[in-house]
Amino acid sequence: MVRGVAGPVKFSTGTAPPRTPAPALATDCHHHVYDARFPADPRTQLRPPDASPEDYRALARRLGTQRSVLVTPSTYGTDNRLHLQAMRELGPERARMVAVVDTSVTDAQLREMHEAGVRGIRFNLVQAGVTTVDMLEPLSARVQALGWHTQIHMLGDQIAEHEALFMRLPAPIVFDHLGRIPMDKGVEHAGYKTVRRLMERGRTWVKLSGAYMDTKVGPAGRWSDTVPVAQGYATGAPERCVWASDWPHVTEPAEKPDDAALFDLLTDWVPDEAARKRVLVDNPATLYGFAKG
Repeated sequence: MVRGVAGPVKFSTGTAPPRTPAPALATDCHHHVYDARFPADPRTQLRPPDASPEDYRALARRLGTQRSVLVTPSTYGTDNRLHLQAMRELGPERARMVAVVDTSVTDAQLREMHEAGVRGIRFNLVQAGVTTVDMLEPLSARVQALGWHTQIHMLGDQIAEHEALFMRLPAPIVFDHLGRIPMDKGVEHAGYKTVRRLMERGRTWVKLSGAYMDTKVGPAGRWSDTVPVAQGYATGAPERCVWASDWPHVTEPAEKPDDAALFDLLTDWVPDEAARKRVLVDNPATLYGFAKG
């Protein structure tokens, strides 16, 4: 087990490490970096301050995580250069990446990204960006040949609306942030039921992350309304759940969450220690192609 080290982390409240030690090779499956030297895509809206790989290393030390997955955010459109660079800085044994592309991407570019450590493509259909629903099916077919997945950020209502499309996609699917289910509806929401049906088919994964996005009780209530949804996913398909910080929490412009508290929340979401190891270590190794053991 790896105990986190106390210390300040940019874009994170608090300094204490989690109460729960992390298993060796625990993986944070979703975080970003930002750098004003790389221009934002004019079609996008979010303009966060700089957050560097070195800033992220401070978070990893505090949490005790040893591997991570960089995700190109909407800010940069289809420009993946910053995150490819950050992946190199964090190290090929410890970092993987999910890129953003559109239908203009060439097969040669996809193969080059694969060699660099990219293992999926993301469609952010919540924030304004450069990907659209009609790109999902053709790009899913193309990345399937590389063994990649399609990562999807949609609100729960959108997920339910597009269930038939998801059933057709040839590549595996990974839903961001608990499927963005409104937590006052929870397991009764149509989006949650869609995700569970897709998980039962064996090729859909969920990121246990973003507790602060759709909670109604917030950190004061220790995000307790997220527990039934997260537990439902982890109980229904424990082999297809992964955990993520979503650092630097750009959707929370005012007060950033305490990342140690978010890591400790996983003990409520996945109470069994062996199952948590699966979520933190074994499942990410399978999904992102990390070395096992």
